[in-house]
Amino acid sequence: MSETPPILEYDPSPRAILEPQTKFEGRAPARAVLCFFQEVLQKLLEGGQLRVVGHLISEIGRNPIYELEWQGARLLVLHPGVGAPLAAGFLEELISLGVKKVIVCGGCGVLDHNIAAGRLVVLRSAVRDEGTSYHYLPPAREVEASPQAVAAIEETLCRRGLPYLVGKSWTTDGLYRETEARRMRRMMEGCLVVEMEAAALFAVASFRKIRLGQLVYGGDLVVPEGWDERAWFNRKSDRELLFWLAVEACAGL
Repeated sequence: MSETPPILEYDPSPRAILEPQTKFEGRAPARAVLCFFQEVLQKLLEGGQLRVVGHLISEIGRNPIYELEWQGARLLVLHPGVGAPLAAGFLEELISLGVKKVIVCGGCGVLDHNIAAGRLVVLRSAVRDEGTSYHYLPPAREVEASPQAVAAIEETLCRRGLPYLVGKSWTTDGLYRETEARRMRRMMEGCLVVEMEAAALFAVASFRKIRLGQLVYGGDLVVPEGWDERAWFNRKSDRELLFWLAVEACAGL
């Protein structure tokens, strides 16, 4: 019996016993936006800007796949769920439809007091403190976003004249295990923010050879003095803005 932890037993085989088998009528667009903001998607659906073109199924129910037409471009739009395993699985299913270019938009916790609530952050890389990414790439501390996707996001933000940061995220499965020591360790290796999915999404994209980048906004403050929610979930205008920035970047990717 090997004493290597199972999470480190990387298998590079491109084929698995279970492969994504998503069904879709017609030909799916090659571009997709993954949006973590359910209320934004609901508002766009009610306003007629999104239309349901399919569903992804899991034990939490039916997760709609939407289609958006924007300035002559067709894009799929999907809520990726919460947590690395579900988000990676949903991304896999979109890739099986032919999606090759993806921009993700969501929120994050902030590790640095100086990053204001609502501040835009382009994720260039992520520390792999979760499990899903290790099924897609050999063990390593970090994984990078697609450089082309990062560039597309930055070009969009520059075109809009919006200030932003570019940096590294701490992706963790342990929502309630973000200790002071672990936070300090992550900051020392350059992490600005913390969230639960980026490393896995970057790893899936690298393994499947697609382009994927992620844009987040500064939400709650994760500091030794105590957690501060900073009303991160009430920033409706910021969340809507992020969605449309992701759409614009994805269309130009």
